[in-house]
Amino acid sequence: MMKKSLKGLAIGASLVMAMGLLVGCGGEKKAAPEKKMVKVGIVQLVEHSALDAANKGFVDGMAANGYKENENVTYDRQNAQADQSNLQNIAQRFVSGKVNLICAIATPAAQTMANATKDIPIVGTAITDYAEAKLVASNKEPKGNVTGTTDMNPIKEQVDLMLKIMPQTKNVGVIYSSSEVNSQLQVKILKEVLAAKSINVVEATVSNVNDIQQAAQSLVGKVDVVYAPTDNVIASAMPTLVAITDEAKIPVICGEGGMVKAGGLATVGIDYYKLGLQTGAMAARILSGKEKPATMAIESQKEMQTIVNEEAAKKLGITIPADVLKAAKASK
Repeated sequence: MMKKSLKGLAIGASLVMAMGLLVGCGGEKKAAPEKKMVKVGIVQLVEHSALDAANKGFVDGMAANGYKENENVTYDRQNAQADQSNLQNIAQRFVSGKVNLICAIATPAAQTMANATKDIPIVGTAITDYAEAKLVASNKEPKGNVTGTTDMNPIKEQVDLMLKIMPQTKNVGVIYSSSEVNSQLQVKILKEVLAAKSINVVEATVSNVNDIQQAAQSLVGKVDVVYAPTDNVIASAMPTLVAITDEAKIPVICGEGGMVKAGGLATVGIDYYKLGLQTGAMAARILSGKEKPATMAIESQKEMQTIVNEEAAKKLGITIPADVLKAAKASK
């Protein structure tokens, strides 16, 4: 009887010790698993408000989808200052630095990055037509390492806005960079829209910002209004353009809101910050392994905003229709 009791006590003690060990193990705080840090290269063609907004939107879009700077993502931010050799150096930097993804802001930036790597995922933004720029097989099915968001602006709606503000328009001047593929596409569409309305188009092309003053002056006396597409050269030097057009009392209808705020008269266009947010969300899906660029269709922004520069209208002696002002107020 005593032996059985002693044996029972021994077993009980062993169980208590075992439970103690288990409790001890369970009580120890386990180290949280380390977040995998990814590196993203951001290349912006040039500084101007639209591209700056897209850049900020991209980072915020990444954060909203789980990729927060210095927590699980680091950024290598580069600006090419509209220089092709800078773009090539940046591309080499990203490739040799083995970034996990590249965000390319504007068409020339995306084209240079795509030429430099077929392996690193590239997400573009502020690009009008990826297929036209030969970045993808098609906008619906890219088939390569490039995808992103398009900033194709609603040119027909912009022409309608132009004619609502200036119904007597007969001649429209358009100023753009001859080297930007997407600007050429916009001008082609503009011509088609205006031809259907029997409105004449006068073109003035530039190769860099130093040509803008002369190109703008060449339109004076020939046109009733100037249309400026989402062209990076023009957008980066709007004060130079409007210095000529304001003096000649020629309004400028713009491809996007930042150009209006920089001196243009009005636009119906996309919000580049929101476009950047959309791009960041796409990048996050790629980095998390949920999707691949090859099968991600190019995305567009559905909502457009009306923007009017009332100060410019006053300077030009133009009365903005009440319904246009109402639409602009609703867009704020």
